Amino acid sequence: MNSGKVVLGVLAGVATGALLGILFAPAKGSDTRKKISKKGEDITDELKEKFKEFLDSVSEKFDKVKEEVSDFAEQAKVKYEEAKKDI
Repeated sequence: MNSGKVVLGVLAGVATGALLGILFAPAKGSDTRKKISKKGEDITDELKEKFKEFLDSVSEKFDKVKEEVSDFAEQAKVKYEEAKKDI
C-alpha cells in the first residue's frame, strides 16, 4: 500500500474522530464552532507539512536521477571520443 494513502487515511480518521468528539461533547455552540475551526486549521497545517515533505522527497529523488543521468551522459561522451580517436 502506498505510504501517502496510509498517511491520508490516518489523518482522515483523526479528523473524523476529533470532529465527532467535539460535536457530541456538551458545550455551547460557539465553543464547539471554535473547536471545529481550530481542529480544521491544525489538520490543514499537518497536511501542508506532509505535502511539503512529499515535495522535498520528490525533489531530492529528481536531483539524484538528474545527477546520475548527467554522469552517464558524460561517460558516454568520453567513450564516444575514445572510439572516435580509435577510428
